[in-house]
Amino acid sequence: MFEFLNRAKPVTAEVEVKASATGRVMAMQGAGRVAWSPRDVVSLTRTGFTGNPIGFRVVKMIAEAAAALPLVVQDAERRYDTHPVQALMARPNGGQGRAELLEALFGQVLLTGNGYLEAVADDALPLEMHVLRSDRMSIVPGPDGWPVAYEYNVSGRKHRFAVTEACSPICHIKSFHPQDDHYGFSPLQAAASAIDVHNSASRWSKALLDNAARPSGAIVYRGADGQATLSADQYDRLLNEMETQHQGARNAGRPMLLEGGLDWKPMGFSPSDMEFQKTKEAAAREIAIAFGVPPMLLGIPGDATYANYQEANRAFYRLTVLPLATRVTSAIADWLSDFSGERIELRPDLDQISALSTERDAQWRRVSEAAFLTDAEKRSLLGLPALEVGDGQ
Repeated sequence: MFEFLNRAKPVTAEVEVKASATGRVMAMQGAGRVAWSPRDVVSLTRTGFTGNPIGFRVVKMIAEAAAALPLVVQDAERRYDTHPVQALMARPNGGQGRAELLEALFGQVLLTGNGYLEAVADDALPLEMHVLRSDRMSIVPGPDGWPVAYEYNVSGRKHRFAVTEACSPICHIKSFHPQDDHYGFSPLQAAASAIDVHNSASRWSKALLDNAARPSGAIVYRGADGQATLSADQYDRLLNEMETQHQGARNAGRPMLLEGGLDWKPMGFSPSDMEFQKTKEAAAREIAIAFGVPPMLLGIPGDATYANYQEANRAFYRLTVLPLATRVTSAIADWLSDFSGERIELRPDLDQISALSTERDAQWRRVSEAAFLTDAEKRSLLGLPALEVGDGQ
C-alpha cells in the first residue's frame, strides 16, 4: 500500500562543472514541480506555438510588426542617410534580408526569452549576422559570473564562441527573469497553464464532435430472472459487437438489434457541460494578455477594454511592439559599436509608423508651437539629434 514511498529517486545526469560556483544552479531551467505539460523550451514551443493557434498568432503578430518597423541610424551629431550599419542590417547575410533576420530574432526572444546573434567578422564591422537557435545555446559563466563563452550544440557537436574583453562574437538579448542570472523568461512560460487549458478544451471538443457531442447512451440489462448482471461471455460478446458494428464513422446511424432483456437508454450532456467554447475563449484571452496583444485584435469576443480596433492597434504598438523593438535594436547597436569603435544608435523611426500617426502629429504640433524652446531642444524632444551637420547654427 505504501510502496510508492520506497521508490528509488530518479538518477539525474551530472552537470559539467564550469568556472562559476553557481553554474550548477544557473543551469536549472525547470519550472518547479508543476504537474502540467513539460516547461522546457522545446516542449513549450511545440505546445504553445506549433500546436496552438492563439500562441502562433500572437508571436507572429509581434515578430512581424516589430521586424517591419523602419530603422534609423544616428549618433550624437546627426542622422545618417547612408551608413555601413544600415547596409549590414539591409542584407545581414546571403540568405536573409533585414525583415527575415529580425523576425527570426524577435520570434526567438518571444518563444524562449533569449535571442542570439552571431557575428561573422574579422576585426571591423561584421560582414554577416546570423540568428542562432536559443534551445541549442548554453552560456559558460566565468569566475566573476559573467559569460566567458557560448556553446552551440547541434546533434552532439559543440561549437564554442569565446568572449574577449574587446567584443563578443555573440549578441545575447534576453527578457527579464527574476530567478535566473543568465537566461531570459519567455511569455510562453507565463501562459503555459492557459495554453494547456486551451489545448485540452480543443481536444475535448474534438472528442465530443466525434461522438455527436454526447455519449451515445447506455445499454441496460434486465434478465428474465430479475438479475441485472451479464455473464462474462455475454459481456465480451456485447462489447465486441459494439466495437465492430457500431463504432466509427462508417457505422454512424446503423440500427442496433437488442435481445435478451437489453434496453437502450439515450444519454446527453447538460448545457453547462457543453460550454467549452467559453473556457477556450478565457484561456485564449490569458495567452494574448501574457504576450501583450489586445484580445480584440485576435477576434476574441467578450473583450471591451478598448473602444475600437484602431485604439487597440495603437496600444499594441505602443505597449508591446515598440518596447520590444527598441530594446532589441539598442542591444544590437551597442554590440556593433564594440566592433566598429563608433558609438551609434539604432532605433525605430516613430515618424513612419502609421499606427502612431495621430499621436505623433499631436506631439509634433505641441513641440513646434512651444516658443520657449530652442530648435535643439525641440529636436531632442522629438528624438532627433540636437543639431544636423551643415545647419549653420
